Amino acid sequence: MNITDKDIKLIKSKGLTVDKVLSQIETFRNEIPFVPLRHAATLENGILKFSDHYQSELTKLYNSRSAHLDTIKFVPASGAASRMFKELFRFLDNYDFKKESLNSYTNHEKANAIRLFLIGLEKFPFYHTVMEKVKDVYPKFESLSEGRQLHIFVEMMLKEKGLNFGVYPKGLLPFHKYNEGIATAFEEHLYEAAGYNTNQNGDSKLHFTISKEHLKAFKGEFERIKKKVEEKTNTNFQISYSFQKPDTDTIAVDENNEPFRADNGCLVFRPGGHGALIENLDDLDADIIYIKNIDNVVVRKYQDEVTGFKKVLAGKLLEIQDEVFRILQALDEKTPTEAELTDIKKFLVQQLNVRLPLDFDKFSEKYKLQFLRESLNRPIRVCGMVINEGEPGGGPFWVKKENGRLVLQIIETAQIDKDDHRQSEILNSATHFNPVDLVCGVRDYKGNKFNLLDFVDPEAGFITKKTMNGKVLKALELPGLWNGAMSNWISVFVEVPLTTFNPVKTVNDLLKSAHQVTLFS
Repeated sequence: MNITDKDIKLIKSKGLTVDKVLSQIETFRNEIPFVPLRHAATLENGILKFSDHYQSELTKLYNSRSAHLDTIKFVPASGAASRMFKELFRFLDNYDFKKESLNSYTNHEKANAIRLFLIGLEKFPFYHTVMEKVKDVYPKFESLSEGRQLHIFVEMMLKEKGLNFGVYPKGLLPFHKYNEGIATAFEEHLYEAAGYNTNQNGDSKLHFTISKEHLKAFKGEFERIKKKVEEKTNTNFQISYSFQKPDTDTIAVDENNEPFRADNGCLVFRPGGHGALIENLDDLDADIIYIKNIDNVVVRKYQDEVTGFKKVLAGKLLEIQDEVFRILQALDEKTPTEAELTDIKKFLVQQLNVRLPLDFDKFSEKYKLQFLRESLNRPIRVCGMVINEGEPGGGPFWVKKENGRLVLQIIETAQIDKDDHRQSEILNSATHFNPVDLVCGVRDYKGNKFNLLDFVDPEAGFITKKTMNGKVLKALELPGLWNGAMSNWISVFVEVPLTTFNPVKTVNDLLKSAHQVTLFS
């Protein structure tokens, strides 16, 4: 690689070093091996399902201690709305209302999304807002053809001359329409947090990771809704923000693994993916940290169920922590008896999904205790898992590590060799999906916060292909936040109902019942 002074200046401006960039390029050249799946995690092997009685007990445990806990909700919210509107942007580019009727266009198989959008048009929370703008700019709108009307509607919704939704952060888009007004995803996260993330003083802390250019807009939205939401929930919200750090960007390369350069000759760097947010998460300190994506919200009539299962997961975290901390403190005080050692091993295997080395019983006493301490003294995450209904994304799998031991992990499809027949079979056999519904404990048994960067698997990233100015580039994704970045945490997976998983990946997802409010609800 030919490094210029200009390149070095750019690299340093991001807080990176030349050596780190060269190391990233070497990763492209060596490639990142696919994750070797052993089998999918199921209810019989790795995923817990709780009885109604046990759920009630866990909820009681959480409720009895929640008022005195320091909790915070962590919401990755830097996602742009442009992906939601991908099919609508394609419609603007491809549909010529002068040459083709709308009916003819929507009869094409590739236009299914546009047909659904048109059918549900008046049910979208932004419909009346867009129509006001449309009629202001096009007074004779009603006299135009149906195709021209839809083209104008979409254009005014997405483009700069209209409402410019196409460049909004997803968190600030209109998501739900109530009698009293429209709510964004950001606002719904506040209502939800009030149900389980509030202390004895009525304070609720939320942290949003956003793009720096959207900070003013997020702050403005909070000021707009603050009084209303706080009065309705009887909660004082403390909102903080952070941005993905520049030194987590990764260099892009071309198809020959040479540095990709923009038309002006500059090196191209890309955000390292949501795995970079482990550094933002590490900056937080709390008894419990809830993690949930910005687009996974529901209308308020369903929030009690969401809140209920969040308390179940949090109660399970507290129950696990209590036992982990008790064991570690006991190990500090005395050497366990054989009976106590057997109980600890049983707890590791049955409750924490830890697979012991085959020759564990042959270890010396010193190494047995060292293994137990290392297995127990680490961050803990309790992760909700939903029944797999074909959603794209990650899921829970048993993975074989280099030392031959099996570990329970959340694996993204990009990490799996789908050309390998056996690996593809395992992927297709998955019964559950990762909805990103995590409850995390990041303090050790002495009350000190873990350094979360110590528990990242640096080999768990992946390489993806993108395009820039019509040219193919390869991008390096850092180990995902709930994948490789939490690879060495204690992981407990729990089945949660599908009602807790309602992401908005496309605009038409807003037509689903979880995002619709009846007129008098």
